[in-house]
Amino acid sequence: MDHRRVKDRLYAVWADTAKALASPKRVELLDLLAQGERTVEALAREAGLTVNNTSSHLSVLKGVRLVESRKEAQFAFYRVADDAVSAFLLHLQALTRRRMHEVDHLVRTYFEERDALEPVDRAELRRRLRRGDVTVIDVRPAVEYDAVHIAGALSMPLERLHARMGDLPKDRPIVAYCRGPYCVMAVEAVERLRKRGYDARRFAEGLPDWRLAGYPVAEGPEATNAVPPRRSRTASHRRAS
Repeated sequence: MDHRRVKDRLYAVWADTAKALASPKRVELLDLLAQGERTVEALAREAGLTVNNTSSHLSVLKGVRLVESRKEAQFAFYRVADDAVSAFLLHLQALTRRRMHEVDHLVRTYFEERDALEPVDRAELRRRLRRGDVTVIDVRPAVEYDAVHIAGALSMPLERLHARMGDLPKDRPIVAYCRGPYCVMAVEAVERLRKRGYDARRFAEGLPDWRLAGYPVAEGPEATNAVPPRRSRTASHRRAS
């Protein structure tokens, strides 16, 4: 095979992959699957699609090997093919913000201008979790939390936050996170918490970014989904010495 045919074939495969993403709903489905494995029915509900349309979109994504599936009883479960797919999606989001004024404008007006404080970055959140001086809440749907979440985080889906807010301590900061840097749930959760007098900030990224960085995650519900006790300075000093 000569070099021209090799190049043509490679460009054709890359174009096929790009073409598979030429649908907003397919990009949304990938974004949902980056949170963890889901059934077709669950994806359809979250994306506002019929089950048949969801299956068709997933078939296209599977055709270019961006997603994989398995059967369990009468249900089909889908997941991203590997971490490279999640990383690609994050890079795509970052690239469009850098190159497309419309995206940057939306992010600035909807996210950044609503933040009274700077969001917490990945390194800071890791340090504070290690010290035990922060409460981290996962405001994604419970099914996503159960699939995978930041180790030690509490499941507090946005729609249940008001009812559960009284369980959160006011004597330490709260960091809320959701699907990624462009997920509105964490923004809304922080606004609600601040109105009730909580020291709340949002995580600047999301679960996929945290997991891809190799930071601790957990699957399934935590053994107890209660607020952990605050470490005393003395106890922290003894562990460090």
